Amino acid sequence: MVIPKAALQRLRDAAWLRDEATQRVFALLDGAAGKTRAVGGAVRDTLSEHAREANDVDFATELRPDEVMRRAGEAGIAVYPTGVEHGTVTLKVGERSYEVTTLREDVETDGRRAVVRFGYHWTRDAERRDFTLNALYCDMDGELFDPISGAEDCLNGVVRFIGDANRRIAEDRLRVYRFFRFTASHGQQLFDEDGLAAVRKAAGDLGDLSGERVGAEMRRMIALPQVARTFETMVEAGIIEMPAPLLDRLGTYERRVHRPNGTARLAILVQFLGSKGVKQRWRLSNDEIATAESIILAAKLLTDFHINEAAYRFPAFLSDAVEVAATLSGWTEAGKQVVVQHLEQIDVPRFPVSGSDLMQRGMKPGPKIGAELDRLEKRWIQSGFKMDRNTLLAMLQR
Repeated sequence: MVIPKAALQRLRDAAWLRDEATQRVFALLDGAAGKTRAVGGAVRDTLSEHAREANDVDFATELRPDEVMRRAGEAGIAVYPTGVEHGTVTLKVGERSYEVTTLREDVETDGRRAVVRFGYHWTRDAERRDFTLNALYCDMDGELFDPISGAEDCLNGVVRFIGDANRRIAEDRLRVYRFFRFTASHGQQLFDEDGLAAVRKAAGDLGDLSGERVGAEMRRMIALPQVARTFETMVEAGIIEMPAPLLDRLGTYERRVHRPNGTARLAILVQFLGSKGVKQRWRLSNDEIATAESIILAAKLLTDFHINEAAYRFPAFLSDAVEVAATLSGWTEAGKQVVVQHLEQIDVPRFPVSGSDLMQRGMKPGPKIGAELDRLEKRWIQSGFKMDRNTLLAMLQR
């Protein structure tokens, strides 16, 4: 395939490439002599015009890690040995992070970690990567280097293992999850047949992958705009377990929402699989689970048409809660819009009564004050926030 001139020009003109910090790293690591090239995501996504939020850039280099660290130190660049045993160090220049990895060849692997040998052979470095669209390099002027002809797959949205798919997976079984993630993000959820056969074959050998690594991949999948078909395919392939009603709701959510997002999707997952199960399975943080639970609680209030209470208790989660409620309850679009319009008309004031108000009227500190505040608060919410302080205090039960 002849690469379109427009794609090649995009690479040469890319903002991340022309950035002063990027050019500084190239110059530091002999980019002009061809010893260092940018590789992977930034190159791939620039060629394919794929939206990219990440600010980091990966480099491949002929220089050894100790040489990279020495040069960075002498140049006053912050350097972190984030994976030095595998040839990777991270440089920080301004707001950008640069992961620099010495060219490598795998010596042995057990499917979770690899023993590598450093080298100078660019094609061998490309051949040890996962997918053809990820084995793309460019120099400091933006000239594409494509040693295994991955640009065609990149531009056509094909996610294909490099060489033998079974061997690539045997080298690192996390590539099973990456195959699904990249097919969802870059392959329009159209699965390469050889790749799909290989991941099905590997389905029973994924148990010893760390929850953190799997969770990182699942977290990124959950955040993708379209992933419901991918989850269905993963279930069919024996990679994950999700009940049919959950898959149905995930599909409904994507079809109905203009911009699907990870927080609402996670709430739907938690609703069906439970907070504890999802957290343990994918090593999610307490904050992630708390957000999902808040969305679910808000959605439940909306489903029961306690709209004022939802607006009062969960103002930060209403947008996602509306979509989750509509998805789980099967609202029509017209029904959803009625709820949205109601929410838009609500101006939630501050609850006008405090514990000190109750104590000034003779109540003693203790659980009864909390219970009475809850009762008054509910009456205030039911009134549409119209009851004022004096009206509420007149209802006080001592």
